Amino acid sequence: MATSEAEKGRHDGPILGTPGDFPDRPERKGRFVVHVVIAILCAVCAGGWGYVMWAAGGDTEVSNQVIAFDASSGDSVQITFEVSKPTDRAVLCQLQATDVNHVEVGSREVNIPPGEGYVRLTERLETSAPATSGAVHYCYLV
Repeated sequence: MATSEAEKGRHDGPILGTPGDFPDRPERKGRFVVHVVIAILCAVCAGGWGYVMWAAGGDTEVSNQVIAFDASSGDSVQITFEVSKPTDRAVLCQLQATDVNHVEVGSREVNIPPGEGYVRLTERLETSAPATSGAVHYCYLV
C-alpha cells in the first residue's frame, strides 16, 4: 500500500513533545503551593486597596458646597458656603484661600454647632498675600 507524502509527514503526538520526551528536565514540585501563595498575595493586595478606597471616601454624612467667594480685597477672601449635616451633630470645616499658583495664603477652621441640618454661612478669611480663590477644604463631624 502506498502512502502519500502528506500522510508520511503526519505526526500523531504533540508538536513540542510530551514530558516523557525530555528526561533531563527536572520535575516541578510545589507548583500548586506557589499558585496558592500568589493568589493569597493578590487577595490581600486587593482587600487592602479596597479598604484604602473605602476609607478615602470620607464622611458621607456631611456635604459642603461653595456658593461664592470674593477675593477682590488684597488681604482677605469672603467665602459663602453651604453645609448639610445631621441636626444633632456639630461640624468642623476648614476654609482655605489660595493664590494664582495654588499656594495656600490663608486658612481657618469654622465650628458649626448642632441644630439645623442645612446651614449657609458667609465667612471672612484673612490672607497673607492676595488670593485668587476660596474653598472649603474639608468638613467633618465632631
